[in-house]
Amino acid sequence: MVNEKMYELGSEPSAIRELFAYGLARKAEIGEDKVFDFSLGNPSIPAPAAVKEAIIELLDEPPVALHGYTPAQGTPGVRTAIADSINRRFGMNAAAANIYMTAGAAASLDISINAVANEGDEFIVIAPYFPEYRIWIEAAGCTCIEVMAREIDFQLDLAAIEAAVTPKTKGIIINSPNNPVGSVYSEENLRGLADVLCSKREELGSVIYVICDEPYREIVYEGVEVPYIPAIYDNTIVCYSYSKSLSLPGERIGYLYVPERMPDWQRVYAAICGAGRALGFVCAPSLFQGVIEKCVDAPTDVAAYAENRALLCRGLSELGYEYVEPRGAFYLWVKALEPDEQAFADRAKAHELLLVPSTSFGCSGYVRIGYCVDKATIEQSIPAFAALMAEYR
Repeated sequence: MVNEKMYELGSEPSAIRELFAYGLARKAEIGEDKVFDFSLGNPSIPAPAAVKEAIIELLDEPPVALHGYTPAQGTPGVRTAIADSINRRFGMNAAAANIYMTAGAAASLDISINAVANEGDEFIVIAPYFPEYRIWIEAAGCTCIEVMAREIDFQLDLAAIEAAVTPKTKGIIINSPNNPVGSVYSEENLRGLADVLCSKREELGSVIYVICDEPYREIVYEGVEVPYIPAIYDNTIVCYSYSKSLSLPGERIGYLYVPERMPDWQRVYAAICGAGRALGFVCAPSLFQGVIEKCVDAPTDVAAYAENRALLCRGLSELGYEYVEPRGAFYLWVKALEPDEQAFADRAKAHELLLVPSTSFGCSGYVRIGYCVDKATIEQSIPAFAALMAEYR
């Protein structure tokens, strides 16, 4: 007999990826320019030129050095480069010993949860949230506790978080800039969270970890700054991926940072190494460890996303759609035109608009539009959005 939990996960795959697969099939049928696929957060801008240059340079390395195993936690060179970058940018005191290289943020999050969790623990997630959080939490034998963000501004609802904390609470996952809404939690909001967690630590006598999911950190608009949570709350584990910042989603490269400010950071780091071993997340892709070492501070091209954001927001505003203006990431959180967001997404699909219903993210009433697509896709989709709106009028 197979593992029934794993069977259920495999037989009911991600709704987002199913929609993406449908879009690929539909494009093959009627043409790419007639399908408006806003389903997946797949960066549309190319990787920086520095990435290509680094790959070409690395190809001259001896094959064993280029393609061989690295130490389980990553090469000393890339870990040092990342630590130095963190120190330059955020005023921390990181070293290679605080960094663990991973196969993207998914591996980082899964490792982090398993490193600090004991069976029966609880992890708080802020809805709407990336749906895989629940899968990783439950696979670790823990319970996923959903707390809604404040719908007025999609900041953290501190009172609701405080009410959700129990003696079983082991951690809270924070994603800012946020997928799917595009909100960025303010420093005031995050300091309030730190106060809540410190107060609960005193009350309950147990540490509550913040697991910080940061793949969109560099993608922000109009001068918005993303506060660095380890500088605000000591018991924070940072999960980072270069999938979005350097347009490398398929290369699966990222890192974990266990800050030196964490009182028991060496013990937590050892647990990170142990969880990586247990889960099989060791020796992240060696070629791209080398690339990141050379490109650790390569700038992110946000201009194309900003142009798409402006184009889509203007087009939908003129048609009468309501949405949350994104301050970061590359998603638009749009109010469905009827109470049933799945029915709304299905009607959109009839116009070749592939939108992700908010049920995928733990709440109701919205759809997510990923605008990390070609500018032409947005321009050509506006008549379809107009036709969809006309059906409701």
